[in-house]
Amino acid sequence: MTATLHPEPLAFKPSTHGPIRDERLSEIASKVAQGQRLSLQDGELLFTTPDIWTVCELADTVRRRLHGDTAFYNINRHLNYSNVCALSCKFCEFYRKKDEPGSYTRDMEYVKNQVREAIENGATEMHSVGGLHPYLPFSYYTDLVSTIRDTARELGSELHVKAYTAVEIVHLAKIAKVYKADDRTFGIRWVLEKLKQAGLGSLPGGGAEVFDDRVHDEAYKGKIRSDVWLDVHRVAHDLGLNTNATILYGHIEQRHDRLVHMDMLRRAQDRALAKMGYEGIRHQASGISENAAPTSGHLGYSGDEGAEVPVITLTRPNTPLPEHIAFGSSPNAECRMPNATAPSSGYFQTIIPLPFFPDGSELEHLPGPAGLENLRTLAIARLMLDNFPHVKAFWIMQTLPMAQLMLQSGADDIDGTVVWYDITKVGGSSTHQEVNVWTLQKAIREAGFKPIERDTLYRRVEREGKSWRPAAS
Repeated sequence: MTATLHPEPLAFKPSTHGPIRDERLSEIASKVAQGQRLSLQDGELLFTTPDIWTVCELADTVRRRLHGDTAFYNINRHLNYSNVCALSCKFCEFYRKKDEPGSYTRDMEYVKNQVREAIENGATEMHSVGGLHPYLPFSYYTDLVSTIRDTARELGSELHVKAYTAVEIVHLAKIAKVYKADDRTFGIRWVLEKLKQAGLGSLPGGGAEVFDDRVHDEAYKGKIRSDVWLDVHRVAHDLGLNTNATILYGHIEQRHDRLVHMDMLRRAQDRALAKMGYEGIRHQASGISENAAPTSGHLGYSGDEGAEVPVITLTRPNTPLPEHIAFGSSPNAECRMPNATAPSSGYFQTIIPLPFFPDGSELEHLPGPAGLENLRTLAIARLMLDNFPHVKAFWIMQTLPMAQLMLQSGADDIDGTVVWYDITKVGGSSTHQEVNVWTLQKAIREAGFKPIERDTLYRRVEREGKSWRPAAS
């Protein structure tokens, strides 16, 4: 896989076509041009400036530095295995209690049928998440993963299994009776190792919501806190599994909470990239104070208290993306490749900003975020998360027209064909939420970009009919 990288810092000219031009953004523009990390104070200005044109153009500068004129999509299928959940999060319309009308739990025959349909439609990925079912045994979850893998292989194909949020992983550790309060990573590692043996390929990024204790206790009390969520992803990375990250915004959180959330994610990514051999700048302040976020350690998770981790950005000139390292490809001769002897490690692939939809939840009295807030939040995520290789405009929750605008404002990925999605329904849509490849490609081209099909690990896909393989480096 290759990307267009610029050998010199990009020159940036603030917006001149909009009615408002905020000269205060000049310093931020200079940092962006040099690939320097933005502070939380910079983020506050990006959220409050009326000059949203420049905010979006800055984000576009970064996405083009990393990905040129390409934009990604994939052929995937979502499988929600159960909506029965022990929790009752106020923002959630998805969950049901056992025997409540509308509740369901899929058996393995249903899973096999979904895999057959996915293979028939050329899918490269099966994405599976569900509620925290209080009665299913641990074996159900390993069986689910191995059934997806083995059924696909019986049909002469491969499906990457991306399954289980960090919240679910902790739930599995508890039902398997391996979760220890004094050493929680033991149970997390045990579960992930069992799932990886069964065929798990990566973790989705759900369940992060917003990393803030006040918001947590009011909107989704009982769900794991930020330090535990980050622990799960750290252990996954240590086991060589890539993961994604989300942020759910536009409910009872404040904009500052979003920035703290982004800062905690990028510091966790600093650690993952350092293990891959990237070198960074030590002691560069991120603008976060010691009491600004609910963390259990220096980086927001256990096990790294006092650890000195350098600031690592991917937006510096001639810096290769992690997928180039993982798959041995180099975009150009000028790239500074990290230490080739570094141990194999996973990392965060993408950030997925998710707008809150109030309809049907206990927070339906809230208005939810509007279009400009969605656009601004995604653009700021691209600017603040300087060490995340990808930013996804998840079309199901953003809509395809908004995803097109987001491609011009920092996003480089609009996700995939999906087919079934039972968690969020935009504008009264049903659980059958599907677009075909032609529609995705058309949306990307209309936005001014070249559509590239990817697999889950961001390798370009080559196809011969329904069969596919990762493109040669």
